[in-house]
Amino acid sequence: MAGRNMFGMLLTNFQDSFTPALVTQRTFSSIPFGAKYRLIDFPLSNMVNSGITKIGVVTKNNYLSLMDHIGSGKAYNLSRRRGGLSFLPPSDNTGDKYNNFVMTIDAISNFIKNSYEDYVLISGSMNVVNMDYQQMLNAHLKSGADVTICYRNMPLNKLSGEKIVFSLDSNHRVSEVLINPRTVDSGSCMVNTAIMKKELLLDFVSDCLSRSRFDFARDVVQSGVKHYKVYGYEVKGYYAQVDTLQSYFEANMDLLKPEVRAELFDMRNPIYTKVRDDMPTKYGLNSSVKNSLISPGCVIEGEVENSVIFKGVHISKGAKISNCIIMQDCIIGADTTLNYVICDKDCVITPKKMLCGIDSYPVCISKKSIV
Repeated sequence: MAGRNMFGMLLTNFQDSFTPALVTQRTFSSIPFGAKYRLIDFPLSNMVNSGITKIGVVTKNNYLSLMDHIGSGKAYNLSRRRGGLSFLPPSDNTGDKYNNFVMTIDAISNFIKNSYEDYVLISGSMNVVNMDYQQMLNAHLKSGADVTICYRNMPLNKLSGEKIVFSLDSNHRVSEVLINPRTVDSGSCMVNTAIMKKELLLDFVSDCLSRSRFDFARDVVQSGVKHYKVYGYEVKGYYAQVDTLQSYFEANMDLLKPEVRAELFDMRNPIYTKVRDDMPTKYGLNSSVKNSLISPGCVIEGEVENSVIFKGVHISKGAKISNCIIMQDCIIGADTTLNYVICDKDCVITPKKMLCGIDSYPVCISKKSIV
């Protein structure tokens, strides 16, 4: 299997600034998603399904919930004597950009050097997609590329932060990289997943350190196009880039569409996660549920419509929940109305409250809040 000649590196904290409401007590990659998953489950499962058995999880701070979720990697078949899962936290975290970069590189350098595989797959945790990295490696080898980077054709207004657009020739070689172009409405936008030889990655790291350059898009991708063969690999099928509160909300709402669930949760390439055993959900005599995802362990006595409900949620009598994401173990009081609301874990909404947002700006209730 081609994936056996490749190890993986997962970046977990690098979108924290885009979703501050959900990362005060966790890393970005451990944000709950889709009624029972975490964001990291998607790239991690994709790696495992592609035959990658050695994966380093690069962390920076606030990673206790991530370690609790992943554990030894048993749920992902990564609890093994050789290879398996490794956490790579920095040896220091001073808050200074330079020191953070150096400490992160220091944490991962030995992991890279001691890996017997020839190729490394680097992925962020913002991509909700079910894809085969083995096919990507095959395309990388066939093209003779130095670096292969995923891209997706999409409107730029769907992205936040830096918008990185590729110009590609007929062979999918990247000829130019535009960052935040003002005259482009849509294009081949970079997805945060790349394959290269591990020696080349170490060369990039060494060069960036020697020149005090710390921006992957500008200092590696944009500059590297002039000196290396950089190719694009198109991501097909369902794809969501989760990097803001709005994109997080929209991606969860997409799961209410049967065709999206069928494509994303293909049982031939399952998405793994930590299992929590619960009793079946209990539905009251006067409860009503329409077009919603309901996890086990809930008590539903009110009305739920177009919503994603995580495990252990109690929705009391008379409550009306629509277009909402209610995370694990929340309690929604009687006669409460919620519309376009995201409730983080362990929240309590007291009876007879009304909270309403809009589809482009949902209301977000912080973890363990009492409203």
